[in-house]
Amino acid sequence: MLFNSFAFIFLFLPVALFGFFLVGRHTHRLAAAWLAASSIFFYGWWNPVYVILLLASIGFNFSFGTKLARLHAAGREGEAGRLLAAAVAANLLLLGYYKYTNFFLANLGGLTGAPLAAAEIVLPLGISFFTFTQIAFLVDARRGEAKEYSFIHYCLFVTYFPHLIAGPILHHREMMPQFRDSAVYRLQWENVAAGLTLFLIGLYKKTVIADGVAEYVAPAFNAAAAGAAPTLLDAWGAALAYAFQIYFDFSGYSDMAIGLSRMFGIVLPLNFDSPYKSASVIDFWRRWHITLSRFLRDYLYFSLGGNRKGAVRRHLNLFLTMLIGGLWHGAGWTFVCWGALHGVYLALNHAWRSLCRALRFKPERLPGWQVFARLLTFTAVVVAWVFFRAADFHAALAMLKGMAGMNGFILPQRWLKYWGAFGNWLIEHGVRFAEMSYFQAGTQVNWIWILLLICWALPNTQELMAAYRPGLVSPGYRPITPGASAWNLAWRPSLVWLAVTAGLGIYALLSITGFSEFIYFQF
Repeated sequence: MLFNSFAFIFLFLPVALFGFFLVGRHTHRLAAAWLAASSIFFYGWWNPVYVILLLASIGFNFSFGTKLARLHAAGREGEAGRLLAAAVAANLLLLGYYKYTNFFLANLGGLTGAPLAAAEIVLPLGISFFTFTQIAFLVDARRGEAKEYSFIHYCLFVTYFPHLIAGPILHHREMMPQFRDSAVYRLQWENVAAGLTLFLIGLYKKTVIADGVAEYVAPAFNAAAAGAAPTLLDAWGAALAYAFQIYFDFSGYSDMAIGLSRMFGIVLPLNFDSPYKSASVIDFWRRWHITLSRFLRDYLYFSLGGNRKGAVRRHLNLFLTMLIGGLWHGAGWTFVCWGALHGVYLALNHAWRSLCRALRFKPERLPGWQVFARLLTFTAVVVAWVFFRAADFHAALAMLKGMAGMNGFILPQRWLKYWGAFGNWLIEHGVRFAEMSYFQAGTQVNWIWILLLICWALPNTQELMAAYRPGLVSPGYRPITPGASAWNLAWRPSLVWLAVTAGLGIYALLSITGFSEFIYFQF
């Protein structure tokens, strides 16, 4: 079931929401069970068979987690370590079977020449997310950081429908105290108003913006996959369109997830915070898929040694962490390359900062540095997105050649009549005007500059609703922009915001025209 579907919005959500609070007036335990059961129904709507897999995973990890906690409390650390290794391996084997079997067979067949047939395996929705969520629980139980072991609350923690399919990746210690809080089980209209506002803003981002700009992505990428050579504007137009499609698709999902949860009185961790405003790749990964970055840092990067073994080892650990993060996103070498590229970006970024500290050079004090740094970061991210979106290496390289101008430079024919003498001067100097194959000179350009302006200049939903604590944030969190107060846009329950939200919601609902998955559903 999709958040951007009429069945979810008009049937599932009202029944789950008001059933939760109705039962919660009498018993909190059954209300939590109701919400867990509703979440399982939500998951089973896609394919009921995989509910068995989900429940088996929950039962396995809960039993191992409670055992780990007892071993830690008893001081039996060696036994706890071995049990943790076995439990984590079992989770990774499950994930590996469903997600990477065909990838492994295809590459093994390519290396050996053996005719290995692809297995008929359907990737269960959300398996990467609920697997990582439970691995984090196992590690926290081993460390003694997981404090509550109610099976009903654990089921709700894993299956909770706002995060189940595409995150955020939750921590046991963040959610369990909320499930115990009696205030959560009382209907609070302020929570409903704030949550509904977030949900409708997210729905607008998905159905109007992300799905709207998506039509400019596929033509050039599909042509590159078919062997064509996109020219400069064709390639950059598609790459930029995809950068905004995935941005607003994931930002929209994140807003919808936090908004849905807030309607139930439960606050999810912030997972998306204006990453295109970042002036470095380091900062980008603090703001894009925040909970995945946190997971990779806490459970992989630190386990590899972090920055404790010198600069060279630190850069290697960063590279390996991002390489694995890329593979987590998808079973394909393009995803591995995307992760490796970001690993190189991060290593270079840290090396640059180290050099600046050694030379006592503070580039941020230079005029225009922040603008330059933001442009450079954005460009690097867009280049990496090409590998993320391309069907294979051949298509990615064709797109990158086009972006580098190696496939030729053509300007749209329609621009010539507006440029007059300047256009004729360009023709005299070898510039070619022609009908574009994939680049739509009017609407596509407008989409790109307007969305870039939105990403860079406007406050995000976290800033708009800062007074109402829409999402859990890390200690010391600071927004990138001055915040909504600087624009006099801060959200509050009012008739003006009611009208704005209603307008966005109606337009978003009217834009739902069919089945449109979120991009991160694939992972």
